[in-house]
Amino acid sequence: MDIRQLSYFKTLAECGNFTKAAQVLHIAQPALSIAIKKFEEQLGITLFDRNDRRVVLTPEGEVLLHHAKLILQNVQDATTAMEELKGLTIGEVKLGVPSSLGSYYLPEILMGFKSQYPDLKLTIVEAGTETIRQMLISKELDLGVIHCSEIPESLSTERLITTQMVAAVSPDNPLAKEKSIDFDTFFKQELVMFKAGYFHREYIDRICEEYNYQPQIAFETNLLPMILRIVRNDFAIAALLDMVTEYEAGIVPIPFKQPVYLNIAIAWRKNGYLSVADRAFMEYVKNHH
Repeated sequence: MDIRQLSYFKTLAECGNFTKAAQVLHIAQPALSIAIKKFEEQLGITLFDRNDRRVVLTPEGEVLLHHAKLILQNVQDATTAMEELKGLTIGEVKLGVPSSLGSYYLPEILMGFKSQYPDLKLTIVEAGTETIRQMLISKELDLGVIHCSEIPESLSTERLITTQMVAAVSPDNPLAKEKSIDFDTFFKQELVMFKAGYFHREYIDRICEEYNYQPQIAFETNLLPMILRIVRNDFAIAALLDMVTEYEAGIVPIPFKQPVYLNIAIAWRKNGYLSVADRAFMEYVKNHH
């Protein structure tokens, strides 16, 4: 059993199709078929059930896939560690960020970090908290900015900021003159909401479940510019972070009578390898947020 065989096996398991897997691996399909067949013969185990269109892992294949992922990740980590001995002249930080924080909290930090480490690559993935959690666990991301609630056991976190959620309305909305708003009033309005998986929505859904509210969701989107435009035109109201309303003209923030504070943290895998670039980014964020 060698790394090439494990890589071929893992890629085929993920693609579920010899043609797609061969394209990903940049080899001929017959060569991949022969390699997998020889691998199965070497192990004395059938790893895939084959049919005309797809290949599906056998129970034995499922067991091997778990180990293959760990082995290949360890090889990648070792390769990265060796390359990083050359110093912070190479490397990449893969960071998951919700749209609000990516637009209003992180830009200055990201630009400052890039100025200090110009040779490092920053890959920013915009997604909701739940998606970021899962991408961290599945090793698609190195670091993620998430809401500090329901943190999986496999993740470690360090708090970054505490921010307030407010109702956001148009200046033309009758509620704009109010100093605060209660949940009863808020949930009687037509709402524009982020889709499930974003921390705004997670919190709102918890309030609805706890107090048995039936939200009047008129629009549902993950596009923050669209949410802002809908609010400005008074088609609906929203729940947004105060940092968003602070910078957006034509949006009136109204605190909730029961103040809503969200703790935001940076997260990473407890047992995962944090590269020198990742650690440098975390240190920079701690010193500049």
